[in-house]
Amino acid sequence: MDTTDWESVLQFVADPIELDYSEKTGVRSLLPQSGGLQIPTPPQSHNGTPAVEDAAESNTLVSVSTSFYPGAQHLPIQPDTILLSSDSVFFYVHSHMLLAVSDNNFMGQLPAPPPSQSSQETCIAVPDDSVHLNIILHAVYDMSCAQYSPSFESLATAVNSLQLYGIQPKTRIAPSRPLFSLLLSYAPLFPLDLFALAASHDLYDLAVSTSSHLLSFPLATLTDEMAERIGPVYLKRLFFLHFGRSDALKRVLLPPPNPHAPTADCDFTEQKKLTRAWALASAYLAWDARPDLSTSTMEAALRPLAEHLTCEHCQQALKDRIKNLVVQWSVVKRTI
Repeated sequence: MDTTDWESVLQFVADPIELDYSEKTGVRSLLPQSGGLQIPTPPQSHNGTPAVEDAAESNTLVSVSTSFYPGAQHLPIQPDTILLSSDSVFFYVHSHMLLAVSDNNFMGQLPAPPPSQSSQETCIAVPDDSVHLNIILHAVYDMSCAQYSPSFESLATAVNSLQLYGIQPKTRIAPSRPLFSLLLSYAPLFPLDLFALAASHDLYDLAVSTSSHLLSFPLATLTDEMAERIGPVYLKRLFFLHFGRSDALKRVLLPPPNPHAPTADCDFTEQKKLTRAWALASAYLAWDARPDLSTSTMEAALRPLAEHLTCEHCQQALKDRIKNLVVQWSVVKRTI
């Protein structure tokens, strides 16, 4: 595309315009005011190089990213590369930012030819649409895209597309990065899908943080397709988390309340009533030992035992045992 055509586009961006803004997609559509500059048709990309369009075509809608536009101040220097999404939205970015995180020169289309003295940008067509490309570029620039409220499906698609551009998900999705926090916010709603996404890219920290939301998931309902997505390593860890907590629950429930010294009203024979009652109540909890058993459920099942005790020492022993049980159960590991 001729330099003069690009200059007319940039001049148009600087002129007074009406904005058709979409918060969901992060795309700003530029419309000329009456009597204003005519907008040249956006270039169509062929093998990463924009073709020259007929200058006679005008009044064409130009869609530009609201985050990555020519005047964005993400870096002190101006963008030198334009990415054109599959739905014809322009993203103005810095080639050195893309090269810094990509191990395949951004699908082999960078580094771009040296810029000419006219400062003409390089235009590259990419296969992703604007929604997914917006998420990917925010990850590259280490910025949060939460303001666009992307759906979990969009986030998952964008994460899976990172490797297409030579970007390793591990480098962009870490506890200190915005994309990690945004993905983790969906853990209560899509715990299994998020765990599978993390497992498929070996995102250990994300998988660990998500696994606590899978304590109530019935492993018997896991489909073959989902098991393949998770993979053997993380699937084993998930099973061991469930089995380990179930075994730990039975272990902490087993010991009965400590007996007290015999008194005139409560000897060792009388105290056996509390031991038998504890055994029955704990067996009820252990029979259906769920990894997500709450401490409140424990207390609700065991505290009524005190109603049948007349000895104050036995009542106190029961309270101390329940308190100790709650503490022991609360420290059992809840993640893979």
